[in-house]
Amino acid sequence: MNRKEAREEAFILIFEKEFSKDSLEDILEIAEQVRDVKPDDYIKKVFFGAFENIDEIDGAISKTAVGWSINRISKTALAILRLAIFEMKFMDDIPVSVSINEAVELAKKYATKEDASFVNGILATVSKEMQND
Repeated sequence: MNRKEAREEAFILIFEKEFSKDSLEDILEIAEQVRDVKPDDYIKKVFFGAFENIDEIDGAISKTAVGWSINRISKTALAILRLAIFEMKFMDDIPVSVSINEAVELAKKYATKEDASFVNGILATVSKEMQND
């Protein structure tokens, strides 16, 4: 599985967690059994890491999404943002521009055109704030 496919699987897992009270471990196990997902190190790092750092990630989203509460953001866009911001803040081996571009592509595939623009705007602002810190 290449990185693009792994990123898409990680997004799906993060998205699934929005609708499940199951533990992260159970969600991953179910995905392995039902969808035949073979989670590599990247998938595990992003999936678990996004939720281990959810307060910081959601804080960045809330700070940047002026006028939008986390609850108003579509579940699809929220999962994409959580994945991308985790990569941007916690994975030094992935260029920020790649995280943003891949997030926008996921939004185009799984969400609406408006969501893709929203994701791009939020991530561009988070990127600028990271550069200023």
